[in-house]
Amino acid sequence: MTDVPRRQPTLDEVAERAGVSRSAASRVLNNAPHVSRDKREAVQRAIRELGYVPNPTARALVTRQRGVAALVISGETPSIFADPFFARVIVGASAALEEADLHLMLCLAASDRSRRRLEELLRARGVDGVMFMAVREEDPVLGIVRETEVPVVFGGRPVGYDPPWYVDVDNVGGARQATEHLLARGRRRVAMICGPGDTRVSRARHRGYREALVLAGLEPLAPESGDFTEPSGARAMTDLLARHPDVDGVFAANDNMAAGALRALRSAGRDVPGDVAVVGFDDLDIARIAEPSLTTVRQPIQALGRETARMLVRLVAGEEADPLVLPTELVTRAST
Repeated sequence: MTDVPRRQPTLDEVAERAGVSRSAASRVLNNAPHVSRDKREAVQRAIRELGYVPNPTARALVTRQRGVAALVISGETPSIFADPFFARVIVGASAALEEADLHLMLCLAASDRSRRRLEELLRARGVDGVMFMAVREEDPVLGIVRETEVPVVFGGRPVGYDPPWYVDVDNVGGARQATEHLLARGRRRVAMICGPGDTRVSRARHRGYREALVLAGLEPLAPESGDFTEPSGARAMTDLLARHPDVDGVFAANDNMAAGALRALRSAGRDVPGDVAVVGFDDLDIARIAEPSLTTVRQPIQALGRETARMLVRLVAGEEADPLVLPTELVTRAST
């Protein structure tokens, strides 16, 4: 009787036996850095117990890994990392990368110098993969993205470019829900404060606003625009009142601008929500502490960072990944 050859154990089975991620098991196998002593010992024990024999080709690929993933934000100054939105994204991404034993590198790519440094980093394969956030229309980083050989995942899609891998939020649906909420409260002169026009998120939220009004048989008002900051929201609200003194509802494309709108309305002697109801987008801390507290569209910001990082981890490991769009939720508070 012929003996049946024993099936060779897989790296996934080694990782499962050791209680670690597949990428951590790979780095232990290839004596790569960024793995704790406990995990290294657990993987080595699992290899002995299972009799695992590594695939030479896979080994060659893994040894080129750096154990680092970059989060690139196309912002102007390092202070952007203190923005509550990006702070939550970083928390989510960092947690997911930690699960895979990858270190997080934060990069800005707004100046020519910073973009050259990023290009050099990717050309030297100094990171295993990159996550891009806040990329604008015709952003120079898109040229870098098209040329790099490392895996790239976008957190939010840019204007004019449809990446193969991204994690986004249902911005159109959330904005439509926000506007419909104002209409359900009896508001008929509903205006919008948009974000920068060269961002896909701003365009998507404006589209949702328009769709809700058109479906209700109402004419959308010409919007005012800000830059997602509180002062720009106050300026936009002041301009809206000058052009449309009868406005009775406002949807702002983020909570910071909505908070600015509340301040401008208060300065103009308008009661919220008696005279004008206001809705924001994000559900940042400022929405809860605003006066009055702000009705807003909650987007899963931390999950956006986490799922973007998880998608990148799969690509770095050579696995398949599909684009993902996360849902939003209306949170009703005193401003409406």
